[in-house]
Amino acid sequence: MKGDLFSSEHMVRPAVEPGMAIENGKCVRYAVDGEMLARQGAMIAHRGSLQFERKGQGVGGMLKRAVTGEGLPLMSVRGRGEAWFAHEAQNCFIVEVEPGDQFTVNGRNVLCFDSSLSYEIKTVKGSGIAGGGLFNSVFSGHGRLGLICEGNPLVIPVSEQAPVYVDTDAVVGWTANLRTSLHRSQSIGSMLRGGSGEAVQLMLQGEGVVVVRPSEATPQKPQQH
Repeated sequence: MKGDLFSSEHMVRPAVEPGMAIENGKCVRYAVDGEMLARQGAMIAHRGSLQFERKGQGVGGMLKRAVTGEGLPLMSVRGRGEAWFAHEAQNCFIVEVEPGDQFTVNGRNVLCFDSSLSYEIKTVKGSGIAGGGLFNSVFSGHGRLGLICEGNPLVIPVSEQAPVYVDTDAVVGWTANLRTSLHRSQSIGSMLRGGSGEAVQLMLQGEGVVVVRPSEATPQKPQQH
């Protein structure tokens, strides 16, 4: 069998070490030796001796998910082998979370992560009820976090002197030291006269970075189980 499809560009190479790695721009490969976690439905191939099990979020997590709509349906992957994860051909990236770090990320952008990372749903501070329910996933601990994004994300530095304002439908995540609040960019009168529609943004202040996707979020498709 010959052809460009079978070139080295597309051929999977053996894993050199356990854990997470970028297979290509649209896929993450995880060499499992123990346990890891991934979003349900994201596994596209696997080999070896692996077991997949739906991961419960506990009573508190399920209540938060029902109230906020922020759901990160997870599955655990256990055993020894390799698994490949992707979601709708979105671009894949890896974040290294180190001890003492916290990374706040929208659940829709999570692909997979090490079991050594802790995961919790939290309210975005300063959003209040007016934000329409701004709840993100906060990761801490020590390990790798695989993210997905439609297009190439922008990583924007934030400083005390230069706060950044982001569309709540476009933000992917931000580092822990940033303070958040809602900012109205135009008056109610301007909106009634046909403004831009960008009435409320999330303002981030402090020292750190914010990650933004190059488009607003599209309505999510129902999860396939």
